[in-house]
Amino acid sequence: MEERKKAIGLLDSGVGGLTLVKELKRLLPRENIVYFGDTARMPYGAKEPDAVRGFATEIIDFLAATQDIKLMIVACNTATAVGLSYYQARFPFPVLGVLEPGVHAALDKSRSGRIGVIGTEATIASKAYPNAILAKEKDAKVFDKACPLFVLLVENQLIDTPEAYKIAQSYLEPLKEQGIDTLILGCTHYPLMEHVLATVMGEEVALVNSAQYAALAARDILQEKDLLNSDKQGRLCFFVSGDPKNFEQIGEGLLGHGVKAFRVLL
Repeated sequence: MEERKKAIGLLDSGVGGLTLVKELKRLLPRENIVYFGDTARMPYGAKEPDAVRGFATEIIDFLAATQDIKLMIVACNTATAVGLSYYQARFPFPVLGVLEPGVHAALDKSRSGRIGVIGTEATIASKAYPNAILAKEKDAKVFDKACPLFVLLVENQLIDTPEAYKIAQSYLEPLKEQGIDTLILGCTHYPLMEHVLATVMGEEVALVNSAQYAALAARDILQEKDLLNSDKQGRLCFFVSGDPKNFEQIGEGLLGHGVKAFRVLL
């Protein structure tokens, strides 16, 4: 197959990476996109780093063997934080994570240099975000907080409930007390409840959706390598490791059209 016509591959622990699919389709509508949601093994956040690296590698192996991939996006902050360099060394195509684009955006947006980061337990424990921020801006102040229940709220379609707001208030209050002016949503599930987070944090705090900036980074890589597709309309293909029904329901609501997901037993 001609290199330009090959697909952008994405992986996530569940539905969260669909926020990145939406951004890619808006920004690069001609690109073919293949997505794998590891719904049978989600959430990744409480699992050991070695296990998460193994899951992500298994998924990339599957997509590389069965699909024509020109760029792989690890659309999961946990899998990015614990293994991006490992995947990049293992595969012949470019592998992009969601962490660095979010860091760049947060530093651009922050006026005070007081930046908050929320993510899964594994992402926060890795210190990947604070390390990346401080490597670029040594005077920044970074405050991070694990918010493991957010993924479960999203995956179980419980975002617009009083409980969701109570949980968000409990998680985010310590960050508000630190006087942050920018909050990185360090999990691709979190933009799906961005309205809840914005209500709790208030309008004075900028929310950074890493998915938006990862899509821009993907475009830049494809432009640099002269791999942008010239077809009129790209195709979408979805794989999941669990029951497709919930994934399809959330995907249809987010993307605005019917979603058909194929179950794969890894």
